[in-house]
Amino acid sequence: MGKRDFDMNNAAFYPIRKVRDIRDLLCQSAKLYAERSAFRLKNSSGEFYDITYKDFLREVNCLGTKLIADGFAGEKIAVMGANSYKWLLSYMSVACGAGVVVPVDKDLPAEDVCNILKVSDTKAIFLDKKSALKILKDNGDIAGKIKFICFDDISREYADTEYFGEYFSSGKESFENGNEEYLKREIDPEALGVLLFTSGTTGMAKGVMLCQRNICADIYLLSGVVRIYPTDRVLSILPLHHTYECTSLTLMLYSGACISFCEGLRYVMKNLQEVHPTIFITVPLMLEKVHAGIMKKVDAKKGGKLIFGVGKTLSNVGHAFGIDLSKKLFAEIQNVFGGELRLIIAGAAPMNPDIARDFMSFGIPLYLGYGLTECAPLVIGNNDRISLPDSVGVPLPGVEAKIIDPDENGVGEICVRGPMVMLGYYNDPEETAKVLSEDGWFKTGDLGSVDEKGNYRISGRIKNVIVTKNGKNIYPEEVEFHLNKSPLISESLVVGIETEENDDILVAAKIFPNLEEITKELKKQSPTVEEIKGVIRNVVRDVNKKLPSYKAIKSFDIRETEFVKTTTQKIRRHAENIKN
Repeated sequence: MGKRDFDMNNAAFYPIRKVRDIRDLLCQSAKLYAERSAFRLKNSSGEFYDITYKDFLREVNCLGTKLIADGFAGEKIAVMGANSYKWLLSYMSVACGAGVVVPVDKDLPAEDVCNILKVSDTKAIFLDKKSALKILKDNGDIAGKIKFICFDDISREYADTEYFGEYFSSGKESFENGNEEYLKREIDPEALGVLLFTSGTTGMAKGVMLCQRNICADIYLLSGVVRIYPTDRVLSILPLHHTYECTSLTLMLYSGACISFCEGLRYVMKNLQEVHPTIFITVPLMLEKVHAGIMKKVDAKKGGKLIFGVGKTLSNVGHAFGIDLSKKLFAEIQNVFGGELRLIIAGAAPMNPDIARDFMSFGIPLYLGYGLTECAPLVIGNNDRISLPDSVGVPLPGVEAKIIDPDENGVGEICVRGPMVMLGYYNDPEETAKVLSEDGWFKTGDLGSVDEKGNYRISGRIKNVIVTKNGKNIYPEEVEFHLNKSPLISESLVVGIETEENDDILVAAKIFPNLEEITKELKKQSPTVEEIKGVIRNVVRDVNKKLPSYKAIKSFDIRETEFVKTTTQKIRRHAENIKN
């Protein structure tokens, strides 16, 4: 079948506390960490207050009691909106005994949201005001078919909606009066528990079916190689509808840590200074932007680059001898994150190894990982004993991985098998059969390789590979990596173009330039289009020198705007981005 992974690196080295389902997870945490803060939140006056683990479990039970009383037992219930305590409370209340959770991307067009609600046969939806108004504006009749429970009171505008505060209060009264119907609900950890749609486009929505065993196994197996402490704090920034963020926060609840919610991307830096997180869960693009900001400040200081370079060298030498000099050398950089950061977890997209090395030099361990929605999501990752800047690490304990059909360079499709692999695609047995074998192997659709130590590296998506007429494979992500290393380029997208002249496939690039850096390069405030193209042409020429001739970029176009991205900040490879 193919090359197998090496098992030596993926054994647990911390005790694992197993949990049966999400309710079991919360109940165990409420017992172990009863009076500890599960959440640190802001009130309407901007003052912080805490919700303990014991209180959070009680609020989950109150809201769940109301859902059962309203006849939603076993039904699909959606959650949509900006990250918030109410969002996560709603999710957990559904998961802990009410029915099946359907997380929905708040940035989808209303038509796509309605399509998801229809395809999934959703009976109720928790959502914030902005999401509710977007849907109801042109689809007002949907409120009569699905119960809308809005985190903000919009009942004056839409009488069919119910205010979350009143809905919760009703459940609280019923629960405190002894209603135990919710508590008596049996949870089947092997049944559909969470339904996630990877695309909302009408007629194309693909629903990933996860059971609670998938999610819980991913959490407790990760806990065997990455230690999260009850004293840890995390600021939730990434969208909660995405399984990466949602599972990460559930891991925090499993571990007794404290969660706060970012008030919006414009408030990230402010919130970091208020919360002082010890763990930062992010995507590479966000780290790259932070790194660019740091380097900008370094460049602005007289002798800054020299000081920075010497500091990195000293820090790395110190680490080699077990001496941590980074806190003194890079205190200003660490303070960007609130001053108490001990770990960065990054995933969902490729990352520049040089930037990863820099963060490690700053004295902040950075764990790169690899996962998919279909795997709840993490299957391969760095950990407390393995932290490599150019690898996504090794399989989690209990996970098998292999490379099938490797080429001459050892690059082939990554396949995984483990307790976190999905049940299948919703109402789509044909698509499920294409990726999930009868013996449990999941074909990820990602290309990668594994070295002699069992460390995995990702090359790109199979569907993105450019195949030349003579059978050569070109991975766009590799070419993009070299382009994006230049500070003169903000973003790039590499595609294959078929030519009529010689009937071959040529490599072309769509490039969004970094105008600020280009003006510095040209020492000119308002460069012309031709001057910008000239600068980018030089970058492309330098990149081509590093590539085999068949991978060389033959043409490029300049974009005037950023590329359209997914909610985890990956550039979408579709017509909207490929056209100028």
